[in-house]
Amino acid sequence: MKLLPRNYKSVFKTEVAKALQLQTSPGIVTEQDIKHLPEPVQKYLRYVGAIGKEKIHSVKLEFTGGFKTNPNNKYEKFISIQYNFFGSPKRFFYMKMPMMGIPCYGLHVYKEGTASMKINLSSLIEVVDAIGEIMNQGETVTVFNDLCLMAPAALIDADIKWQTIDKLIVKANYKNGKSTISATLYFNEAGELINFISTDRFLSSDGKTYLNYPWSTPAMNYKDFNGRKVPAYGETIWQMPEGDFVYGKFNLKSIEYNCK
Repeated sequence: MKLLPRNYKSVFKTEVAKALQLQTSPGIVTEQDIKHLPEPVQKYLRYVGAIGKEKIHSVKLEFTGGFKTNPNNKYEKFISIQYNFFGSPKRFFYMKMPMMGIPCYGLHVYKEGTASMKINLSSLIEVVDAIGEIMNQGETVTVFNDLCLMAPAALIDADIKWQTIDKLIVKANYKNGKSTISATLYFNEAGELINFISTDRFLSSDGKTYLNYPWSTPAMNYKDFNGRKVPAYGETIWQMPEGDFVYGKFNLKSIEYNCK
């Protein structure tokens, strides 16, 4: 049955509620847990304060910021809320922003390795309804990006094959379901993850046409949120031949781990 556009928020809440029921009690992250990771990643986990704290099975994130669908457009203010679940990876993302002066709502659902993206105007007209293998692969990149930047303690249990490039750069191949994606992670001397670049994600404004450009997410302004350091500001960028298209600017407003 096709979901009606006006049900986006209720679908979001229903999916989150079902996922929350499956959560288990976490253990504690130890130095032994991170020994299999590349040294830059180990340093990162120590920097963000993962050692000695609970393992992460879920995270709730709230953002504000600016978003645009075309390089020539102005940024529109948005608010978003999302939940990520690890173990059996899931991601539920809900956004509200104006588009041409009309309220626009977006819903991303990722579970069991399958993704969908829906966008509507004024809760009446559905303008994007994207599904398929390309969406599944692209959202797997997004899930891994969230994992690296917002819940790095969960990296210890994820299905990842690592390659160390040098003391500040690693490459990762992440697998979930039928999708295997790769990304390159860049760290600074302090131990912060400052950029994430993947070529396995696709730009689409309509859910029908997909263009492949490198996708990067520079992150900065690390702050303490409840004893864990995470970047309070980040951008999402398509590295297009004619120049970088910074289509999203994200300010982290709140973060909650191991949601109940």
